[in-house]
Amino acid sequence: MSDFPTTPDELTATWLSAALGFPVEDFEVTFFGEGAGIMAMVTRVLLTTAAENPQTVIAKFPSPSPDNRAVASTYNMYGREIQFYDGIAQSVEMRTPHCFFAAFDESTENFVLLLEDLGHLRVGDQVEGCTLPEAKAILSAVAGLHASTWHADGFPGLISHNNPAQRDGMIGGFQMGWPVVNEQFPEVIVPSAAIAGEALPGAVGRLLDEMTLDPICLSHTDVRLDNIFFDGDDVQFVDWQSICTSCPEQDVAYFVTQSVQPHVRAQEDLVAYYHSELTRRGVDYDLERCRERYRVSALYLLCFAVVIAGTLDLANERGQRLGRVLLGNAMSALDEMDAFGLLK
Repeated sequence: MSDFPTTPDELTATWLSAALGFPVEDFEVTFFGEGAGIMAMVTRVLLTTAAENPQTVIAKFPSPSPDNRAVASTYNMYGREIQFYDGIAQSVEMRTPHCFFAAFDESTENFVLLLEDLGHLRVGDQVEGCTLPEAKAILSAVAGLHASTWHADGFPGLISHNNPAQRDGMIGGFQMGWPVVNEQFPEVIVPSAAIAGEALPGAVGRLLDEMTLDPICLSHTDVRLDNIFFDGDDVQFVDWQSICTSCPEQDVAYFVTQSVQPHVRAQEDLVAYYHSELTRRGVDYDLERCRERYRVSALYLLCFAVVIAGTLDLANERGQRLGRVLLGNAMSALDEMDAFGLLK
């Protein structure tokens, strides 16, 4: 039995007061619409408290879905996010919501997070895409995260992205999803991708090996517009459930090839821009090496796109649009850099 609330029904004004550090007279829990908190339950708590205190907070709990919770358990997603907010967030160069309270029970894998509510900020939308200035703001923030965790020496407890569960999950997920995306989204599958169905599963291991050679850093691993809030010229990142060590290009490739539309990518060399932001922060790193690992990472991350698009609820209109957009973005980017040539 966890000694903290594990569902919204278990919240009390007394517990909230203790966890937040200020008196809460009463509260009301509201729920987000479809698409929020797939692997966890994300709620907004409206507080009755003094005017100088926050009037709302975000409360995050384990997913009520047994299937989703099983996936979260396989990849220790709850433990990883608690690890980030409890011991890493304060030491990285990246803006994240303030964490009021974080707890994780290893025996039950229950957790609770109380986070600053960023609802007053504009959240990104992977379907709608972003502008070039927004893409550059995100890449600059990502460069700050990577520069401040370069070689990841200060975080020995972080798991490598190159681990058996990740490798096997991506291979199996791609093999299940590839026929689905070819059937549901044939218009976005480029001719050069024909080799992927047969060759990519067998290449996942060597791609991960390349991605996790030194230099590595802390990787957010889910840098997409739906996890990013815009605050003027700055950005804040949420959803730290998949943090790990990996090459810096993993975050860059995931964002650029799947959240940035082709006409925006065409306006500037975003890999070179990211590299300039990284080296501006004192990191000594070769641009051509960065480009090589960006290409490797982009090819591997097609597995992410296929798993997502191949398992979405296609009866949901946004799900259909998201699948088409992220696959289309990824396919065009991979085709442009001849990434499928890595499979030959």
